[in-house]
Amino acid sequence: MRIALSADHAGYQLKNELAAKLAQQGHDVLDLGTHSASPVDYPDSAEAMAAAIAEQQAERGIIVCGSGAGVSIAASKFPGVRAAVCHDTYTAHQAVEHDDMNVICLGARVIGPALALDLVTAFLAARFSGEARHQRRLDKIYDIERRFAGADARLRRPV
Repeated sequence: MRIALSADHAGYQLKNELAAKLAQQGHDVLDLGTHSASPVDYPDSAEAMAAAIAEQQAERGIIVCGSGAGVSIAASKFPGVRAAVCHDTYTAHQAVEHDDMNVICLGARVIGPALALDLVTAFLAARFSGEARHQRRLDKIYDIERRFAGADARLRRPV
């Protein structure tokens, strides 16, 4: 699977560990940065991920920051990105199966590398169920995106 990884400075080390493990498992890894532990702003990490998802450079995405919360909030602002913080395996797979989550957000200061790999494994193995009740709810999310972001919204900065 083609997987995009992004992180801010707090998630830099965990992102690199995950990238190495995923590559060992045979995944095609797209590293969107950051490429050092120097401070960067997490919305930039989220925007890089959103662009990769929108441009279909990756099937799924992983973003790492200190708590996972900041990148989840930022990434979910972009049309087509369904991001959530996951710190347990149930949420990591259930959010894909029911909500068609395509970006998992992890907190490097909250979980360690072993749990992070378990979460990513559950996330990547899961598939959207397509059940009518879940599709109906997902369609409502798409309607919200169209109403508030515009039907032809592209990744762009507000004026």
